[in-house]
Amino acid sequence: MRTIKINFVDYYGGFNPESNFIIDTLRAKYHVEISDNPDYLFFSCFGVIHLSYHHCVKIFFTGESLVPDFNVCDYALGFDWIEFGDRYLRLPLYQTWDSFAQFPRKKEYSEEQVLNRKFCSIVVSNTRSADPIRERFFRLLSEYKKVDSGGRAWNNIGGPVDNKLDFVGQYKFNIAFENNSAVGYTTEKIMEPMVVNSIPIYRGNPLIGKDFNPRSFINTHDFKSLEDAVEYIVELDSSDEKYLNMLKQPWILDESIYEWREHLLRFLSTIIEKPLDEARYLSDYGIRERYVRNLKIADFFNNKMRVGRMISAYKRICKK
Repeated sequence: MRTIKINFVDYYGGFNPESNFIIDTLRAKYHVEISDNPDYLFFSCFGVIHLSYHHCVKIFFTGESLVPDFNVCDYALGFDWIEFGDRYLRLPLYQTWDSFAQFPRKKEYSEEQVLNRKFCSIVVSNTRSADPIRERFFRLLSEYKKVDSGGRAWNNIGGPVDNKLDFVGQYKFNIAFENNSAVGYTTEKIMEPMVVNSIPIYRGNPLIGKDFNPRSFINTHDFKSLEDAVEYIVELDSSDEKYLNMLKQPWILDESIYEWREHLLRFLSTIIEKPLDEARYLSDYGIRERYVRNLKIADFFNNKMRVGRMISAYKRICKK
């Protein structure tokens, strides 16, 4: 088994470099060594440490609604439907989420049990960087019936829930809005209620029908207004027959989504099986060198401004 040297930088806090979907996939074919001097650098969007790495193959991954910048990466994994030779693989976040392992190939449920559930749930924690339309819809739908909020945001059940899937499974519907609307951006938001047979009320990826069966969930993009979407939800909630007709629809139309790990290993193997020099697309010369230098300068001044704001806030506190 061939040994490869890799590293991970610029990931979110709490990321485990020794246990994640990338390294677990690679270990099916390679002996993987974490190294500060890697041949293959995997980086994400939460920093610019990757700009300091040279002479290695750079592979970008994003779980956020960001288009890969191929001026700073040789290859990328992301949400967008783009074609860029062998340099890009669409890998939406929901496929790599732990709960996707429970995503059913065939629906199994008791009609009596699903009909006798509570009305609707929502589990949200992030509000600072989210489109306010999500809260607006939550408030609007709550005018019809109480929507139980089990996250840190708008919590009305006595505190955040310990197990999202167990909580969501107690409801007929789940508000499953993304933080923002961007083509291709499909996270676990819509997938997790499907795992527990709760019909998602979705807003986010305008082309969500390419990921999931559009007849199996409520897509607020299909309505002229949020009020029209609420009217349709009331109609489904008021008719057992209409509700069950939607719930009977398969969640997906293309079962290849279950083969995401095979697709990922094939993509990464194509990179790794090349000689290192041939696998690299980035050049250390030309205008790209200036482009990277400007990114480093911008990051320096952003950090300086951030520190300045922290010092100003500290001074204000001390005066009180």
